[in-house]
Amino acid sequence: MRDFLEAAQEEAAKDPEQRARELSKRELPKRFYKAATHVAADGGYAIHLDGRPVKTPGKALLLLPSEALGAAVAAEWEAQEKEINPANMPLTRIANSAQDAVSIRFDEVADDVTRFAGNDALCYRADDPETLVETQRRLWDPVVDWAGGLLGGRFVLIEGLIHAPQPDALLAAYRGRIAGETPLRLAALHTATSLTGSALLALALKENRLDPDAVWKAAHVEEDFNIERWGEDAEAAQIRAYKRKELDAAALILREG
Repeated sequence: MRDFLEAAQEEAAKDPEQRARELSKRELPKRFYKAATHVAADGGYAIHLDGRPVKTPGKALLLLPSEALGAAVAAEWEAQEKEINPANMPLTRIANSAQDAVSIRFDEVADDVTRFAGNDALCYRADDPETLVETQRRLWDPVVDWAGGLLGGRFVLIEGLIHAPQPDALLAAYRGRIAGETPLRLAALHTATSLTGSALLALALKENRLDPDAVWKAAHVEEDFNIERWGEDAEAAQIRAYKRKELDAAALILREG
């Protein structure tokens, strides 16, 4: 089990699409336990496999802060059939990453999320075709305006790909907004940011401004536009489904953690 969890931890640091491709090709370990349960423990809820507690790759007891999350992580393990597929266990990976890595490198992770806000996907707009421009405006403007109001400033919108800096005070306000998060919630926030390319959408998810469906729709405006025009191949659909599971896991942590 330890080797499997170490491998799962390494996956958390990779790009979601790269991770999906690699996991689809990996020889998966066999399921070695009969039952997975969540059990109340000092500091939260532990995951037991046939009565044995699951530990993180760093050998710490894996703990979830709420019963809802404990039950959800146990369900990931219980849902594994003949093989253990890390692609179907995003909550476990995020929780491992939070305890072993984010708890130690909290400031680095928070700074990385803030850097996304300085180069946020929602601030970079297409100049044509008009249907895409209008969809971006309709779905993105309310989020950008809301985030600017929450943080006490205004984000700069850029047409095209040439970078324009965001106000330092605005980014400092974003960094301050996430400074008090727990390692688990910050890990989930980082996951949501990486998946969407937008720290603003991740913030809207964290603050319950948008639900996961709305975040997903806003994050895939251009992708959906291209699918409507050209269709979607099977591999792209598989990666997209994988990414949606990751986003839903991050959203659950932000809601229940």
